[in-house]
Amino acid sequence: MSEIAKATCRVHPERPASFRCRGCGGFFCAECVTEHENRYTCANCLAEQGRKAEETPKGRRWFRPAPLVQFAIAVAVSWLIFYLVAQFLLGIPDQFHDGTVWE
Repeated sequence: MSEIAKATCRVHPERPASFRCRGCGGFFCAECVTEHENRYTCANCLAEQGRKAEETPKGRRWFRPAPLVQFAIAVAVSWLIFYLVAQFLLGIPDQFHDGTVWE
């Protein structure tokens, strides 16, 4: 016979256990566990996970270098394209605009 068949809920001792929490290893009835990220977890372990997530520093959220670098590269590439097009247009001889080049 398995462990869970003999166990009772930690919170409700009169009820048979249906699940075992992976965090603390305790047995709980179906009413006392929550499904979180495809795992069944008791309320205490879920609250502990929330506290740990709040305590971990997220870093600076207002400064993200990747978008700034991407923006700077986009501006530089755009400037280079417009510069090269302008140089090409400046290199065209004046006779081209007058129509005398074709004669």
